[in-house]
Amino acid sequence: MNAIAPPPRLNDPIQQGIAAFLDEIVALRQDLHQYPELAFQERRTSKLIASQLSSWGYDVTTGIAGTGLVATLSNGTRERRLGIRADMDALPIEEATDLAYASSNPGVMHACGHDGHTAILLAAARYLAQTRAFNGTLHLIFQPAEEIGAGARKMLSEGLFERFPVDAVFGLHNWPGVPAGQFGFVPGPAMASVDQANIRIVGRGGHGAEPQNAVDPVVATASLITALQSVVSRNVDPQEMAVVTVGSIHAGSASNVIPESVELKLTMRAFTEGVREQLRARIPALARAQAESFGAVAEVDYRLGFPALINDAGSTAFARKVALDTFGPVQVEEGFKPRTASEDFAFMLQAQTGSYVFVGNGDTAPLHSARYDFNDAIIAPAARYWVRLTETFLQ
Repeated sequence: MNAIAPPPRLNDPIQQGIAAFLDEIVALRQDLHQYPELAFQERRTSKLIASQLSSWGYDVTTGIAGTGLVATLSNGTRERRLGIRADMDALPIEEATDLAYASSNPGVMHACGHDGHTAILLAAARYLAQTRAFNGTLHLIFQPAEEIGAGARKMLSEGLFERFPVDAVFGLHNWPGVPAGQFGFVPGPAMASVDQANIRIVGRGGHGAEPQNAVDPVVATASLITALQSVVSRNVDPQEMAVVTVGSIHAGSASNVIPESVELKLTMRAFTEGVREQLRARIPALARAQAESFGAVAEVDYRLGFPALINDAGSTAFARKVALDTFGPVQVEEGFKPRTASEDFAFMLQAQTGSYVFVGNGDTAPLHSARYDFNDAIIAPAARYWVRLTETFLQ
């Protein structure tokens, strides 16, 4: 069962204003959930978002990074500018929730809550368009293709912040297992980098009864898998974080045949560029050395993915103060820890100062689970948070 977010403070005009149309936003969120779209295919999603924002008076620019869009609303005379980003894409997962609004697209589902992130920002956008209690320019960024790490980079390469300049940019992600409506803030490294490596250990195939006439890549691979963990335990500073995971191994098809080769797929994570580079140097070197010690050869294809998401300390302190002023300490999680998952908002934070905020999704299935569902109870407090952050930043 989804936990219910803590009750709002009484007589809060933002909460009351959002409550007036909250049912419509929840229905929109569930509609997005029912019709999920993969990275760079978010055409229906983008069209629906653009239609809503245009009807509320936003100047909407579509076609950025294909399906991405930016909605702009200016008020007053101040030149200060704020960006808030939400992601839109779904995952290639077959849904197993049995919800009335479960995915109608086979093999595709919103298993990470991007439908909820979009709904939250739309709720805030609607309220801000009605009240316009800010002085400056607001750019709402609806980004495609977060799940494959390409959307933020493509928007940036197409001049996102040159066309829509901001003084700071903020984003938000729900987090299962954290009480619903609780906000978490992490200055500095908040989410890990993620890189991938495909390693092929090439030996010499042969009969399983005569291993002396073959070079067994399976044995070499078994040794390599164990040795890879020495990079974390013996090369990386114990006070730093690194993760090396072998997630896929493929070799052979018969019990009595030594195969020619073994293929492995790895993922590596770190919180700092120094450790990331250490992994990038050590893993290929270790793979080649381990393979050579068995008379085999290692072919390594090492691919950089997302950098670590680094929150600006000042922006994070500001974001945390907004939550404290809005909800009080009861809804602000103390000592919220960095997450070792990854997020391509990291690219935006490399280009512009800002911070990435976390909000609890309650006792739900984990992210990327076929049984995950976004908790609609957190739409109102999270939207209220975006409104307060906007009004405070653009005073």
